[in-house]
Amino acid sequence: MEAAQIAQVRSFNRVATERAGALSERFLGRTRPLGQARLLWEIGRDGADVRDLRDLLGHDSGYLSRLLRALEADGLIVVRPDATDGRVRRATLTPRGEREWDQLESRSEALAASVLEPLGDRQQQDLVNAMETVERLLTASLISIDSESPRSQAARWCLERYFEEIATRFDAGFDPTRSSVPDAGDMAPPTGLFLVARLRGDPVGCGGLLWSDEGPVDIKRMWVAPTVRGLGLGKRLLRELESRARDSGAPATRLDTNRNLTEAISMYRSSGYEEIPDFNGEPYAHHWFEKQL
Repeated sequence: MEAAQIAQVRSFNRVATERAGALSERFLGRTRPLGQARLLWEIGRDGADVRDLRDLLGHDSGYLSRLLRALEADGLIVVRPDATDGRVRRATLTPRGEREWDQLESRSEALAASVLEPLGDRQQQDLVNAMETVERLLTASLISIDSESPRSQAARWCLERYFEEIATRFDAGFDPTRSSVPDAGDMAPPTGLFLVARLRGDPVGCGGLLWSDEGPVDIKRMWVAPTVRGLGLGKRLLRELESRARDSGAPATRLDTNRNLTEAISMYRSSGYEEIPDFNGEPYAHHWFEKQL
């Protein structure tokens, strides 16, 4: 990235925080700063688990606890063990908190309208379109990718969703025990590697590698949740897997795919993969690809 790009991001951040009123100790004209107001809004009328709030807002436990205590001291929320699981703490609004939430909601609507009101019709639409693009790209930048055990809870969740989806898309359904990698545990050291992508703490994608002694590294079980498709996560996962393979000294990566996964086939071809003969006898595959690293 270039210095000019970084400077533009910083400039945008300054204007956006100024226009949103984030710098004021009395956000939206109320008696609390943005951090407390946002937390109150996220708790909402249905309440929320503290651990979910921590993941959603990206706060560390200490900072979140201070915000919660401030809202409790103002009589806006109560935090107590969940009724069904005492290990989980849950925050809920008091009647006073519900009234404050309603104020925040109405004033947030008014602030949004005030941003658009000075602009002409074309400018309003341009701004809304630009905000939609910025929101999408900022969401993409919030996604993290890390290696973990393919038997972790998040990895199992991703693989289960992946198997469910391809079972509906493949002509003959899908039985993982018949595939060339029947055991996900193979994608763990020392025989492999498994990546999980997360957005605000929730798993939204995965992909694995199978090492070989000298030849190409196999890419397996790449999947992106429907909720984040269109954010470029598939290509990002693919690049990360290629980088891990390259760092291991592999000369190439290779993979197989089903003819019904047209989006994946297009992504592989546009990413520099070339078709090769069947290298693994995968019963569900119709295309085999390889890319030199």
